[in-house]
Amino acid sequence: MNEVTKVLCERRSIRKFKNKQIPKETLAEILKCGTYAPSGKSKQSAIIVVIQNRDTIEKIAKINGSFVNKPGLNPFYEAPTLLVVFADKNIATYVQDGSAVIMNMLNAAYSLGVDSCWIHRAKETFTTEEGKKLMQKWGLNDDYEGIGNIVLGYRDCPLPQAAPRKENYIIYD
Repeated sequence: MNEVTKVLCERRSIRKFKNKQIPKETLAEILKCGTYAPSGKSKQSAIIVVIQNRDTIEKIAKINGSFVNKPGLNPFYEAPTLLVVFADKNIATYVQDGSAVIMNMLNAAYSLGVDSCWIHRAKETFTTEEGKKLMQKWGLNDDYEGIGNIVLGYRDCPLPQAAPRKENYIIYD
């Protein structure tokens, strides 16, 4: 297996992080990979917001967690870095564009020794009044919709094993 396919097959979602921030240079490389994700007609509809301020992460975690019925859950698992991917709803492929950005960054992170997890409910989080205020703070208007969140850091647990692949995953014609 080559290095790229190894990363694609071995990366796992991590839900327990050390209290250790990732270096700025490493973060910059992960973000750069996100900006090179494919996008419909090369419109690049996505925008990445980087959050390393613990208070802001906790504020967003509280909003995000309010959409699930799991008291005490921190949906961001105490990770030191949160990336929120938004995309311009006026572009037909905005959800796919944002999802591609997320996947590029998840895989880039793993290739650089950084662990991650894709956390859903970004759309819901940023439709709340508090979420809209944060978007305004970041210069994002109502044209943008939350696509997904990524938490980044270093795992404080063993790397989980892959679940067995389902039968009939691939169909040939």
